[in-house]
Amino acid sequence: MSEERGMPRAGVLCGIAAAALFGSSAPLAKALLPGTGPLVLAGLLYLGAGLGLSSAALLPSADRLEREARLHRTDTGHLIGIVVLGGIVGPLLMLYGLGRTSGVAGSLLLNLEAPFTILLAVLVFKEHLGTRGTAAALLVVAGALVLTYDSGDLRAHWLGVLAIAGACLSWAIDNNLTQRLSLRDPIVIVRIKALGPGACMLGLAFVMGHRLPKADVLVSALAVGVVCYGVSLVLDVYALRLLGAAREAAFFATAPFVGALVALPLLDERPTRSHLLSALLMGGGVLLLLRERHGHVHAHEELEHDHTHVHDEHHRHEHASPGPVLEPHTHPHRHVPLLHDHPHVPDLHHRHRH
Repeated sequence: MSEERGMPRAGVLCGIAAAALFGSSAPLAKALLPGTGPLVLAGLLYLGAGLGLSSAALLPSADRLEREARLHRTDTGHLIGIVVLGGIVGPLLMLYGLGRTSGVAGSLLLNLEAPFTILLAVLVFKEHLGTRGTAAALLVVAGALVLTYDSGDLRAHWLGVLAIAGACLSWAIDNNLTQRLSLRDPIVIVRIKALGPGACMLGLAFVMGHRLPKADVLVSALAVGVVCYGVSLVLDVYALRLLGAAREAAFFATAPFVGALVALPLLDERPTRSHLLSALLMGGGVLLLLRERHGHVHAHEELEHDHTHVHDEHHRHEHASPGPVLEPHTHPHRHVPLLHDHPHVPDLHHRHRH
């Protein structure tokens, strides 16, 4: 999809890649689960992501990270909300809820994260999602529901239902708060987002008497965490930056389908009619979202902030130092009032009334 039609290609690719990597973590984690427990495994996955991203500073190309904007003290509140809600409250509520619902009911309820994220983005954080975008999101969520539905036991205690719904709401708030910070360095954001919850969950596991698994399971869990959590979440932050939380949620909701595809050979499972129906619904939703085009005359108010950018129509300013300027780059800069018309999505530069 070309950017001329209003959907940033880089954002689309980041969103789909993030969903693919994260979706792959489910069958991989299921294969590791017999050698450990859910709480210890979750902690190791987050810890692996954090440790892997921490080592990124040692790579020869780490100088590229200097082109990203650094976190500020004013970001502390958002970071606390992200770590507490997304990394601690959400997983704990999920574990509590899954213990009081059947596997089928729990899987269906976990699909609430996408609609909750979209509703918060539109109603609270003032993102715009038109008729086509709404229809696309509904198709993707419907595909996820079909995929996770099974004619098995739908038993669910009301406390379990509330707990899983609360977990999804926590992650939805986390997604929208992360979108507000997405102009900062994604690697630093995800490092904090992973190390904090990872340490907390492992600490809680040890208090409850759990132990670390054998070396091979331990290394495998950390490796899965690096790729399927760490890299996935970094790509997801870029998608949030470029697309906004509502559209990112629609792309990320395809993760269960990717997980199902990976599970077929890995766990020796067979495809069913639900796989085909899910593929048709999700594929239709993604195609509809890719064809979305939103453009109109809109005004940019005067604004001063700091983020990585290139000198495009939204960033026309002078630099104090003479000589060539490496792009992309980051520094505090001011946006002058601007009135123009072009295709756009509700990123942090395009939050306006419709």
